[in-house]
Amino acid sequence: MSQSVPKPVSTSARRDSTRAADALLPVGSSAVVYCEGQFGKQDGKTANGLVRHSEKYEIRSVIDSRRAGVDAGDFLDDRPNGIPVLANLAESIAHAGRVPDYLICGVAPADGLLSSAQREVLLDGISRGMHIINGLHEFLNDDVEFVAAGLAAGVTITDVRRPKEKKDLHLFSGRIFDIPCPRIAVLGTDGSIGKRTTATLLVQGLRERGIKAVMVGTGQTGLIQGGKYGVALDALVPQFCSGEVEAQVVAAYEGEHPDVIIVEGQGALSHPAYLTSAHILRGSRPAGVIVQHAPKRKVLGDFPMVAMPSLASEVALIEAFADTQVIGTAINHEFMTDHEISAAIDELELEIGVPATDPLTRPLDRLVDMVVQSFPELASALAPSVG
Repeated sequence: MSQSVPKPVSTSARRDSTRAADALLPVGSSAVVYCEGQFGKQDGKTANGLVRHSEKYEIRSVIDSRRAGVDAGDFLDDRPNGIPVLANLAESIAHAGRVPDYLICGVAPADGLLSSAQREVLLDGISRGMHIINGLHEFLNDDVEFVAAGLAAGVTITDVRRPKEKKDLHLFSGRIFDIPCPRIAVLGTDGSIGKRTTATLLVQGLRERGIKAVMVGTGQTGLIQGGKYGVALDALVPQFCSGEVEAQVVAAYEGEHPDVIIVEGQGALSHPAYLTSAHILRGSRPAGVIVQHAPKRKVLGDFPMVAMPSLASEVALIEAFADTQVIGTAINHEFMTDHEISAAIDELELEIGVPATDPLTRPLDRLVDMVVQSFPELASALAPSVG
């Protein structure tokens, strides 16, 4: 016997309701991050980012049966953080002692779509009364099955990448030229290479040293982490991309009056598929750029038919494309020993002629110092280094 499916609400009403729900989410809401088979990998970057930093959610556990039993922080960065990786949703609920408030989709595949197995887990979470946070290109509020399940369970489904209505989007206006504080963009030589992590750590390090820094995010993970200013740039019509970056930078300055604004990069300027770095450079007009590079990566992460660019070629391309200067490089240490990291830092400094560091394994002051050395006006706000 067939069951009647509740009629989905209108598209505009769904957009309004999910945005309103997301705006009202309390800081510290408990959450489980679903990342089956991808935790620690490139397509698990949303989960990776959330266990390293989350302002909005209290992350109780990560679901990935292949990594079950490890501490998430220890697995990623050799620093335990008390967030366990568990085999399935039932184990995550048992560990939490109650049903957590949110189930976050922590996978970020290149096509941005859910597999049938992933759908089952998210629908299971809904049936247990968990709100869903979805950062994929596939909008669950446009899916009849998810809408019906959400209505039946009385939970919200938030599609983080869903853009605003076109009437509310911004074209480039030139207001960026009136922003007096320096902007620094963290770009890279590939996607999922550590740009957001470096940008986040840089903001933290600057603040610890007494410099008022604000981050502008440009991807879904930063928004899920709780960033106040940002836009999921790869979900927009290209015509509005540079304008939306500009609008978020302007909003960050007008809202915070910071000493410096750090802008998260996306993809790479040389990348054949992820071209949003061009819009970030045009929209934010950074005075300086830090370039993230993985010395051991031979081919592009999601496009193994394309060789990785050299760091030198990416630096040259960035400085030719925009009126800016590369002020430093940050290393992604995947597949590297500590000795190899030190050697790579020395080699890249000699090759490029700017400071280099690994923000995750070397003192954070090195990252802060590369900014202050390039923008001496920030030194007046510096507190003494603590190590």
